[in-house]
Amino acid sequence: MPLEVRGLTKAFGGELALDGVDLDIGAGEIHALLGPNGSGKSTLIGCLSGRLVPDRGSMAVGGKPVSRFTPRSALAAHTAVIYQHFSLAPTLSVADNVFLGSEHVRKGGLLDRRRQRAETQALLNRLGVDIDPRAPVSALSVGQKQLVEIAKALRHEPELLILDEPTAALGEAEARALGRQLIGLRNSGLSILYVTHLLGEVFEIADKVTVLRDGRVALRVDKQATDRGEILRAIAPAGGAHELSRSDAESPDGTPVLELRQFRAPGVGPIDLRVGKGEVVAVFGLLGSGRSELLEALYGLHGRTGGTVSLQGETFVPRSPSRSLRRGVALVPADRARQSVFADLPAIDNMLLPHLAAIGSPLWRSRRGETRTFTRTAEAMRLAPPVARAPARSYSGGNQQKLVVGRWLASLREIGLLLLDEPTQGIDIGARGDLYELVRGFAATNSRGVLFTSSDPDEVLALADRVLVIARGRLVAELRGSTVTAEAMLDQAHQQGEMAHV
Repeated sequence: MPLEVRGLTKAFGGELALDGVDLDIGAGEIHALLGPNGSGKSTLIGCLSGRLVPDRGSMAVGGKPVSRFTPRSALAAHTAVIYQHFSLAPTLSVADNVFLGSEHVRKGGLLDRRRQRAETQALLNRLGVDIDPRAPVSALSVGQKQLVEIAKALRHEPELLILDEPTAALGEAEARALGRQLIGLRNSGLSILYVTHLLGEVFEIADKVTVLRDGRVALRVDKQATDRGEILRAIAPAGGAHELSRSDAESPDGTPVLELRQFRAPGVGPIDLRVGKGEVVAVFGLLGSGRSELLEALYGLHGRTGGTVSLQGETFVPRSPSRSLRRGVALVPADRARQSVFADLPAIDNMLLPHLAAIGSPLWRSRRGETRTFTRTAEAMRLAPPVARAPARSYSGGNQQKLVVGRWLASLREIGLLLLDEPTQGIDIGARGDLYELVRGFAATNSRGVLFTSSDPDEVLALADRVLVIARGRLVAELRGSTVTAEAMLDQAHQQGEMAHV
């Protein structure tokens, strides 16, 4: 058996990411791995690839025990990993990328590019694809880049290939083509661990299925012995009860904070939706569903291509973030480390960055006014520690997110609509509760509105008044009241999202 994992356990700061996980992948088998955000999928891949060291448990590849994986020893054990974000050099040719770091060198130190092109062509032929080894990677489609990554992995003759969400950025035709190529590799004896969020892919190409939830195996089954319902129940939160913050909430009457009619933007639309005064509305969707693109378009990061937007009953065209802010629209993006937090700046600067001129003047800063505002907001948010001059990097992920959300709670700029993209991604349970309370309080104050995206049913159940499900860039369902369950959300998202892949 290419891979045997027993009792794999990994913790971060006292929080278990993996809790006694067992996994078996047989020879010539496609094994699908599913689970909600935070279920432990990425941590498991990290342990199998050598990026992370497990705290406990054992692993064996090809029947040989492996005490500790490193990226190099993983390759030596014939295990290759292809991540969702490609590791290709766009300015180099396909062949140069395939051999990057392990080039063929002739006498005299020159690269043997003819040999590299010939071997790359053989690998591409094995995949059954027509890609010129001399072509620059920058000229390839996303699907072709995915295949180059696979060819690069095959060069090391792996017995186990791990693919992390390989179709997340692919179109319908490319996803189907990739599925056929993976089936061909399986038939040649290669074992594949296939991480996905699309049930259509599971039933189309997988042989076995494992579902992780809360770091544990929630389901392990042969594909032929299961169905959609069993897998969805394993993915969904235990119980899956209706837990909306306002029981059987209805859209408030009167002029909505936000209304979209036939709204279109790159990768999104047409979409109709409304957010009422005091309402917290969730847009639930899987990876690649268009949920983030919707918020980014509303904030002016991507141009609107059609339809209308109304804010507080007045027409609004989201041409740029600065224009959106002037109209009272703020965005908290999902990737706080890259898009929101200035790690080396103190907490006070991170929180008050948009308001420095309002506190002082365009010419000088009012340190006393800044400290007063920071202290008031930090207390309201239960920021820990509430230290103005502490660098942002010294805070936990949850408290960094409080700094970002705090920018729009400081009451120095009138924000009527708050857009939150995966607001508690990577945040511990305690900090989540604090943020949920802050968001609900924001919406309830001065009849403001919140539109947030999430792929976590638990989060939606805890925070939303109403739930919209998005798939393939369109809203496919609206759930409210007693119809809102984790299973209903997942069923709609998977059913609609996989249609183009089945």
